[in-house]
Order: sequence, then structure tokens, then C-alpha cells
Amino acid sequence: MTNNTYAGIPEEFAKLEQSKIVLIPVPFDGTSTIQKGASKGPEAFLNASNNMELYDIETDTEVYQQGIHLTDAVDVNNSPEALVEAVHQTTKKYIKKNKFVTVFGGEHAISIGTIRAFNEMFPSLTVLHIGAHANLRKSHNGSSLNNACALNEANQTTNLIQVGIRSMSAKEKTIADTDKTYFAHEMAVDDTWMDSAIDQMTDNVFINFSLNGLDLSIMPNTASPLPGGLFWYETLDFLKQVFAEKNVVGFDIVDLCPNEKQKSSDFLAAKLYYKMLSYKFMDEEVGDDYDNAYDNSKQKNNASKFNDDDEY
Repeated sequence: MTNNTYAGIPEEFAKLEQSKIVLIPVPFDGTSTIQKGASKGPEAFLNASNNMELYDIETDTEVYQQGIHLTDAVDVNNSPEALVEAVHQTTKKYIKKNKFVTVFGGEHAISIGTIRAFNEMFPSLTVLHIGAHANLRKSHNGSSLNNACALNEANQTTNLIQVGIRSMSAKEKTIADTDKTYFAHEMAVDDTWMDSAIDQMTDNVFINFSLNGLDLSIMPNTASPLPGGLFWYETLDFLKQVFAEKNVVGFDIVDLCPNEKQKSSDFLAAKLYYKMLSYKFMDEEVGDDYDNAYDNSKQKNNASKFNDDDEY
């Protein structure tokens, strides 16, 4: 990583102590099988962010003034186990510092560590997964920490809601909660899906955004693109409602697989990240204190819905 600050913002808005927001880059794609390249996603995202206007027209804000601290990259490549644990511990460290923690990957396997940290820090957590693939496998290629298993743990320990799904195995269908799974082909003909999904969320929501949840016509450069995904303004409409009605405690964005000859996906990812921050802080004054609602006295691991010896 060559970036000194996120989006080239002045140092006064990038210092950890003064920043409300923390951005953790995780350049990892050790378990990707369809195509490699997501490890280059964080750097492409940061480079695109350097060329983005920092005034958001819709919210009439400049959210970077809330302070965005760019951490050192979590650059652990010796094993998925080591990577997931490093992401888990790094994420939890910054939550404890009372920051709004965001993560940019890398492949979807990094989200296992991210979600684990938020689930330990916030009670009754909803994980809102926006993506094309269910990724509910118990194991894949001999590992439970594969990108194809990214939501398996969340499915057991959190209130998992999946939006935009259009690829899964027959076995995954048997363990998915179909009442909380919004399939893309159904969403295309039912405009009530947004309200339905929000109604099923608890107060604390973590957003896990896989960029393959977007239609490949606007987001072609992901590790596993599929047609039939969400478009830009319906995505923003949904996200804006979630941020308005729920306490979004953090988010991660994964699966950018940059292409040197086609940069539009990098800029979409950069804009999406900034829009999500803008929705989170649009009603907060720059000088206001931030409270992430983390309470150490109430810390707990949310109970699993499944027995540990369940077979997949």
C-alpha cells in the first residue's frame, strides 16, 4: 500500500485520535478459485478514492471531515487461519477504541474474521449480506475458512439476512433460512423486498457487501461476476433506508478484482464506500462525539442456532 491517507485527505482528518472512522485494508485472495486478483482490490480502491470528489451532493456533506484513519494493511498470507484471526483481532481492537470500523478486501473469506469481531462486540447482531453467492458451505477444498464458507459462521451465530442471491448449491439451500434470503429473481418482480428485509433486522446491523451483488453491467470486475444483480440507485435506496432505520455498527466491502484496462469498477467501489459513510454520518456534526454503542459490560458471544456437531 502506497497511500498515506484515505483519498489523500489532509493529515488533520486522518489521525487516529481525532477520527471517528477507521478503514482497514486487507489484500488477500488466498482461497479464491474462479480467478485471482482480489488481493489487489484495496490498492485499486484507494487509488480511485484519491481521484474522487469528497463533497456528496445527495447528503450535502463532506464526510471525510468526521475523520477517516487508514490503518496499515492486514497483510497476512501464510494461511487462511492466520488471516482470519488477524482480521478478527485487528477489527476488534479498533471497535474497542470507539471507532466506526470499516474493512475493504480482498476476497470474501476475510469477512469471517470481520463478522466474528462485530458479533463479539455487539449483542443481537444482524449481518446484512449483499452478494450474488450464498457462501454457506461448511467447508470447501478442505477448509472451513474458504471464501465459499464466508457466511457459514454468521448463519449459525447471527441474524443473517442475504440480499441479491442468485448462486448456491443444493446443499446450501437446505441450511439457508429462506425467509431471510432474498433471491434476485424474486426481487426483480417484488418491490416490497426492501421493507421486508429491514423488518427482519435487529437494531444492530453489520453490512457485509460483496461487490458481486451488483449487476455485472455496472460491476464487471469481481472475482466471481454474475448477471442479474442490483443496480446503482436501488442499492443506494436500500442502503440509505438501512442506515436511517437501524444502528449500522460497521461494514466491509469485498471482492473487487481490478482490471488494469478497465477502471470503472474501482471508481464504483470507491463511491459506494463513501456513500455508505455519508449515510451513516449525514445527521452528525463534525464536532460531535461518536459513540459506537459498544459496551464492555454487555459483551457476549451470540449463541449458535445450530449444534456444533451438525453435519453439512
